Amino acid sequence: MSASSLNVEELKAAHQGKDRFEMPDFYGIDDLLSEEHILIRNSVRDWVKRELSPVIENYAQEAAFPHHLIKGLAEIGAFGPQLPVEYGCGGLDYTAYGLIMQEIERGDSGIRSTASVQGSLVMYPIFKFGTEEQKRKFLPKLASGEMMGCFGLTEPDHGSNPAGMTTHFVEDGDDVILNGAKMWISNAPFADVAVVWAKNEEGKIKGIIVERGMEGFTTPETHNKWSLRASATGELVFDNVRVPKSNIFPEVSGLKGPLTCLNSARYGISWGALGAAMDCYDTALCYSKQRVQFGRPIAGFQLQQKKLAEMVTEITKAQLLVWRLGNLMNEGKATPAQISMAKRNNVEIALNIAREARQMLGGMGITGEFPIMRHMANLESVVTYEGTHDIHLLILGHEVTGENAFF
Repeated sequence: MSASSLNVEELKAAHQGKDRFEMPDFYGIDDLLSEEHILIRNSVRDWVKRELSPVIENYAQEAAFPHHLIKGLAEIGAFGPQLPVEYGCGGLDYTAYGLIMQEIERGDSGIRSTASVQGSLVMYPIFKFGTEEQKRKFLPKLASGEMMGCFGLTEPDHGSNPAGMTTHFVEDGDDVILNGAKMWISNAPFADVAVVWAKNEEGKIKGIIVERGMEGFTTPETHNKWSLRASATGELVFDNVRVPKSNIFPEVSGLKGPLTCLNSARYGISWGALGAAMDCYDTALCYSKQRVQFGRPIAGFQLQQKKLAEMVTEITKAQLLVWRLGNLMNEGKATPAQISMAKRNNVEIALNIAREARQMLGGMGITGEFPIMRHMANLESVVTYEGTHDIHLLILGHEVTGENAFF
């Protein structure tokens, strides 16, 4: 039977359980990558095709996190790949880190979120701001997946305005007593450690490592999500939690700490969202070549070609954007505004591509036989977390005008 003669049910059967993804590379971006970069990317891609793609739809439908994938994520170096090998990490550059995030989010944004939180929001601040004792205690176990972490910044009443946080601690001998709550926290329900940002008695924001099992520390799970359904989300609740002072980051104070972490995470998201965009485009392209209407594949119709041409154009622009940003990160020259631009742009184009691809698949686009609707729903969270779309516009606006529009 030829591809052009496949009907809807046969298209479903042909796609189900199969991951035949081929990356669009219209401008030969691979020529700009090293052999090591390509080897790392392809290894992660193979893992996603073998381990993640066959199971992710079921986990998303059941709104459950696939815990069994944690070991595999650690084995492919997804946890802190850009951090030094002396702490059990990968010692890779930022381009390799981005490629890893791209491939994982091509599979699912929620699974990439797990890796991003672990590497950029838990391991990175411990490495950047922690004591040597903290690094030796936590980083190797986090890199291996033996321990999992989460990041506590957002509060019920303070999202885009983290400076207004009310979570706080007071000193009590060799300890501090922590009170407050955080919400919308990825990995919270199963995290062994939480990097929490709270105000001390002087009102200064400090980072503190809270460990599972500390009395008064609970992590209720968030249910009824329509987005990131395969990611575990929850709250962090602190009710007179006694934490040793040795768990406080000594090297940072104020919003610089959490915002530095967010820059690292936003960088990974800019690559990750591109992976989701690629998957939606590739799905729509393959479907259009097989789906027959009016006696021929819909790929032969002008409006469908317009959609595909626009998709691959935006993907190519985004590929060049993150490639250049990766070089700037490697050179230590990337600015927060440059990272902000990439995060905002690439998530926006991914959402637009997901929506157009969904239309190309018609009614099939909303089913779990194809990944598009899952990507689209996931990206509705990605466009909001780590700085909303509008906040990133204001960050860039401040950069180019010198005028602060936040207040």
